[in-house]
Amino acid sequence: MSKSNRSRSIDGVGAVIGKLFQQRGMEDKMRRYRAWKLWDKVVGPQIAARARPSRMRDNTLEVWVDHAVWMQQLQLMKPKILARLNTALGEDLIQDIYLRRGRPRQDNAPVAIETPTLRWQQTQLSVAEEDQITRAVAPLADAELRQVMQQLFRHQAQVNKARQEAQDNPSDDSTAPKP
Repeated sequence: MSKSNRSRSIDGVGAVIGKLFQQRGMEDKMRRYRAWKLWDKVVGPQIAARARPSRMRDNTLEVWVDHAVWMQQLQLMKPKILARLNTALGEDLIQDIYLRRGRPRQDNAPVAIETPTLRWQQTQLSVAEEDQITRAVAPLADAELRQVMQQLFRHQAQVNKARQEAQDNPSDDSTAPKP
């Protein structure tokens, strides 16, 4: 497959996912999540090395900060960061930033690999979680697309659950890279 065909294929997947999110009423949520892509540019490399967005709750961006002094500084800078972030997003999508003390994960940080699979791949979803995924993709008429989206949602749920378990039990993560 040529590079241009791969690019069109990827664009097609992005369009399908975007349309699916729009149909599910998640378009606003996806627009807010663009903050991850813009974070480094908005705050600059010095702050980005110390603070990383971790999740969205309603219109509040939760940010992990690695040191109390940086938390204090960012608390003072919060109005400026919010204004710059919303300007970069093109609309006022984020109303507040909630700062949490903890080690931010860098996008380029090494992933802890366990033998023989990654931790998220070993994470089991509950019957309720599997049912929720099945219901989410049920309206899709195309069986192949439904199957692909179900697998995508399942993998994302496993990743989210593994991350939450790692945050809840940081001492259990003996395979995590050491700073």
